[in-house]
Amino acid sequence: MLEKITQIFKIKDLRKKIFYVLMMLVIFRLAAHIPVPGVDITVLKKFFESNQILGLLNMFTGGAMDNFSVVALGVGPYITSSIIMQLLVMVVPYLEKLQKEEGEAGRAKINKITRYATIPLAALQSYSMIALLQRSGQGIIGDIPLFNLITMVTIMTAGTVFLMWIGELMTEHGIGNGISLIIFAGIVSAVPQAIQQTVVNFDSSKLVDLIGFGIIAVVVIAGIVFITEGQRNIPISFARRVRGNKMYGGTSSHLPLKVNQAGVIPIIFAMSVMLLPGMVANFFANSQNEMVGRIAQQTVALFDNQLFYGVFYFVLVVLFTYFYTAVTFDPKQISENVQRQGGFVPGIRPGRHTAEYLQKTLSRITLTGALFLGLVATLPFIMRAILDIPSLVIGGTGILIVVSVVIETVKQIESQVVMRDYDKFY
Repeated sequence: MLEKITQIFKIKDLRKKIFYVLMMLVIFRLAAHIPVPGVDITVLKKFFESNQILGLLNMFTGGAMDNFSVVALGVGPYITSSIIMQLLVMVVPYLEKLQKEEGEAGRAKINKITRYATIPLAALQSYSMIALLQRSGQGIIGDIPLFNLITMVTIMTAGTVFLMWIGELMTEHGIGNGISLIIFAGIVSAVPQAIQQTVVNFDSSKLVDLIGFGIIAVVVIAGIVFITEGQRNIPISFARRVRGNKMYGGTSSHLPLKVNQAGVIPIIFAMSVMLLPGMVANFFANSQNEMVGRIAQQTVALFDNQLFYGVFYFVLVVLFTYFYTAVTFDPKQISENVQRQGGFVPGIRPGRHTAEYLQKTLSRITLTGALFLGLVATLPFIMRAILDIPSLVIGGTGILIVVSVVIETVKQIESQVVMRDYDKFY
């Protein structure tokens, strides 16, 4: 391991890319501590600690949300815009044509549309957050003039655009995916403070619980690595073809179907759905209409119920895993591409039969991935029920994102190192 690290820092270009990424992450963390004026930060922190879903969103922004900093929204609006564009590409013929027929230029246009769509989404989310905090009844934000409201929304929207910009700079000039690295940095930034609080408030009576938490954390990380890297290889054989005096084909390959085909996207979808009813109910909790107010208060109480919240969250994650996998993976198109290249699955007829076989296989392995994602998403609720620990350093979703980003970044670094090794032969 030490030899690998030494080798990495001996390569000048790779060393520059790594330091460039680190510099950008430092800028992000500095921006996360610049607060937007007009907010009672102390009361805000307590409010986020008492709300599960807002606490999870705050974790993704690295505490920028409960500081109500200029980058309080993080890259959330950009991720939402990207997901919406991915879905629109499947249903809008113009966007589908851009992606498939125009190649790199088409993808650049789609990325440009995604960036533009981020701005109104960021403005809407920032206004919604301000309105939610105003109506929370906690005194976090008082009545503010229209000009100040527009200023706060503009600052928070600009913060998201700023993070989107440095994320793309990291992707272009650094190593790894810049947006993923920003989310990664936001999550792990909470670890030192949590460890410090654990040491300062150490209680020997909870030693067994802390040890149990450490063991479970190691098992969960190992499970995440196993599932993330797990895949089912579908054998593909290519028929021999004679062109002129040369023979082509006659080789064997495989089509990899990942167990976790959807990644962390289903959890983000489910989290958005779980956030919506509570936010809407909070708006109407103090309604002058007695019936509306009562329904809103019952909705808030229902989503505060840990058992209901955990079960509903688990079900949504499983459903969205199947939905997103079905949207992004088209067995019919894959089957046609394989057939067009002269390939076939041994024992399966090309065309419709191959598509049905791929669909059946994908459905089976997706069940494992969906149940695993649901378990990871509801891990904080399970841990609190088993262990007497008031708060977790990083929830299951955070661990999933951190591990996935680390695996992907390490692979990119290794590919850079291997490429330099090959250059030595020339």
